[in-house]
Amino acid sequence: MLPRPAPGVFVAARILEGARTGSLGSVLGARDEGGLRSVCWASANVVPVGTTAVDQPHFAERLRRWRGRAASVFGPRDEVEGLWSHLEPAWGAARAVRSNQPLLVAHEPPSTLGIALDERVRPARPEEVDLVLPAAEHMFTAEIGYRPYSGSNRGYRASLAALVGRGHTYVVVEDGEVVFKTDIGSLALGCAQLQGVWIAPRLRGQGRAVPMLASVVEQVMLGPAPLVSLYVNDFNAAARATYERLGFREVGAFATVLL
Repeated sequence: MLPRPAPGVFVAARILEGARTGSLGSVLGARDEGGLRSVCWASANVVPVGTTAVDQPHFAERLRRWRGRAASVFGPRDEVEGLWSHLEPAWGAARAVRSNQPLLVAHEPPSTLGIALDERVRPARPEEVDLVLPAAEHMFTAEIGYRPYSGSNRGYRASLAALVGRGHTYVVVEDGEVVFKTDIGSLALGCAQLQGVWIAPRLRGQGRAVPMLASVVEQVMLGPAPLVSLYVNDFNAAARATYERLGFREVGAFATVLL
């Protein structure tokens, strides 16, 4: 079902979490005589894994009533494009389509590549959730185009607190302010997928992101997972250059449909 860890780590992590909690209601599966052939995660995000042109119309049929529940469709580019071709007639035009997001992986600690590490990078502490909140909100708004919540921030803050509580949010704090952050968004199959990489705007263009992110990658490889992955918009030249310096290599392409 998941032949390579990086493309399927988001769904794998949520299946494992659902198995622990006894809640697997968000997983759709396609079976044949040999067993489970492909899956589609269907919750706030719709994420196909291992689907084909045969499976996608059937998944779309089940998903058509979900329009108001999903914020995006993302995953391997060919699968997203195929699934979206069946969903778009029912769901309507997307707000935005990111059609080429290189999927990158790194498996060598940056220190072995001669990259200096920023020793200030560390997991955020539970009492620092309110320090992390402005950075996370800024990153989300700049990336997606709208704030991550409307009205109360209680639900969004709770999701940040859960990441921090698992030790999955890494930060640099200067003078009581988070100036760098990133999260392990998914962890499964020996792979950690980073998300929400952010540095304060006033510090950009100074070469500071490389040692900060290098420290995150180093700590993750020595701890939760030996393989680190992420995906990036193809037009983000600065980020792609940073990832290349850190030893990330392209292994595929994702796409995201923002609803």
